[in-house]
Amino acid sequence: MLATLVGFDTTSAKSNLALIGFVQDYLDGHGIASTLVTSEDGEKANLYATIGEGAGGIGLSGHSDCVPVAGQNWTSDPFSLTKRDGKLYGRGTCDMKGFIACVLASVPLFKSRA
Repeated sequence: MLATLVGFDTTSAKSNLALIGFVQDYLDGHGIASTLVTSEDGEKANLYATIGEGAGGIGLSGHSDCVPVAGQNWTSDPFSLTKRDGKLYGRGTCDMKGFIACVLASVPLFKSRA
């Protein structure tokens, strides 16, 4: 999941629609409806989804954009997840694509709970 998300070049000046589409399709595959809200220019979007019904719950929020890589000394492709010395490298692995990957991987668990 993380490798797929890192593979989307969502640097702040670019669109995040491909990544958001991937997440929306993933959620849909688990029977979870979502609402897509696009920016005025149609280049970026937010996605809202709810698992379960009723009062209460937990809100999880993250962002899909990342800072540009121009002028940075990467030793590997920043948009290809690379494991080196027991660590994962790629743009967004910690902030926030790592979080998004954890949340998406947890969707089956979330659905199994009341």
